[in-house]
Amino acid sequence: MRLLVIGGSDAGISAGLRARELDPTADVTLLVADRYPNFSICGIPYHVSGDVPDWQSLAHRSLTDLETAGLQLRLQHRATTIDPDAHTVTADGGNVTFEYDRLVIGTGAVPARPPINGLDRFGPADGVHLLHTMDDTFTLLRTITDRHARSAVIVGAGYIGLEMAEALTTRGLTVTLLEQVPQVMPTIDPDLAEPLAAHLRDRGVTVHTGTKVHTIHRIPGGLVVDTDSGDHTGDLVLVVTGVRPDVQLAADAGATLGIRGAIAVDRGMRTNLPDIYAAGDCVHTYHRLLGQHVYLPLGSTAHKQGRVAGTNAAGGNAQFAGSLGTQAVKVFDHVVAGTGLRDHTARAAGYDPVTVAATADDHKAYYPGATPIRIHRCWRRSALDRPWTAARRCSQEATVSWCAGGSRIGSRRHPVTASPWPCCGCRVAGWWRVARRGRPGPGPAVSW
Repeated sequence: MRLLVIGGSDAGISAGLRARELDPTADVTLLVADRYPNFSICGIPYHVSGDVPDWQSLAHRSLTDLETAGLQLRLQHRATTIDPDAHTVTADGGNVTFEYDRLVIGTGAVPARPPINGLDRFGPADGVHLLHTMDDTFTLLRTITDRHARSAVIVGAGYIGLEMAEALTTRGLTVTLLEQVPQVMPTIDPDLAEPLAAHLRDRGVTVHTGTKVHTIHRIPGGLVVDTDSGDHTGDLVLVVTGVRPDVQLAADAGATLGIRGAIAVDRGMRTNLPDIYAAGDCVHTYHRLLGQHVYLPLGSTAHKQGRVAGTNAAGGNAQFAGSLGTQAVKVFDHVVAGTGLRDHTARAAGYDPVTVAATADDHKAYYPGATPIRIHRCWRRSALDRPWTAARRCSQEATVSWCAGGSRIGSRRHPVTASPWPCCGCRVAGWWRVARRGRPGPGPAVSW
């Protein structure tokens, strides 16, 4: 069986490895557009900060590891055309043609380009950067070094924007962080986002939320970002406002597109095209709680989807179980994490949710270093004994204790690593009282 994989990141690598695991005789070839297969894009901020000095450490597996596993890598081979009828893929403008029996598309995502005047004219040579690949990383680092950059303006306060604010501050740059919506990290509740913004300010980051960026232009010796909150100057500008699925190759081949223009796949990661699968940030994702597809580009999801695609391409019958949207980000000494549905998302889906706030120590208070964890938990009012595991919390230290359905079945805890009662489960009585009152809101303090 000839398996051809387009893409050398999480989904593509997982698909290739899984196919070889199931069928050691499979001929598995990966077309990788750049020179960096299986690199952790999530780790880029830590290389920029200097916490991970060797960029090669960001590789999940070395080139030798992948080849030893039986993968044939074609680096710097960008696929340009898929012919589903002929079962062929051309690369490098048609100069090379590859035949396949099964094809997995793992083209990932590309950075979103917001409608900012000047973003179409200025690029890395001018000090204006997007950030998504290793090449983007090296280009940014050259700008910092060559320009002796001392200040930066970051547009976007999502995961990457927050992590890069820390990274550039750690490098000694003065950082201004701009976000269009009224809070940093829009995927968490506002009263959890505010302590995070305060922590950024405490670390020297200038934070402006509810601020729309209009224009980027040059001045002698730097750049100016024109916004609702005034002009902000910097030696470089980093625009990190999210991603969109990279689907042009698949769409040109006739693949049906789904949510937010991502490739439509079933839970076996099959597209509408014969013998063609797709996985990762280029596809829509089945959400287990919503029971429908959403666009949720996450590395962990891409790994799992790639494994399903590789299984089925090798003749198996696997299904992607679905995503809960679990996320986590570290910003200086804070960690923010969440999973499941927030109140407004659950309500929009037709549920009657109740959300309760609580605070609990991450381990017994008498042991040094105990740190409060702020928690928001969203429950379905009609079934409080079967909650959504939807905690959103902001801790003072880089420690998050995941809750799992509020159950203590089979669990063991040590006073140095956790409280004797789960940080979520310890508020059950308070949540019941809130539910019985028939209105959402903060639960009363509960002592154990």
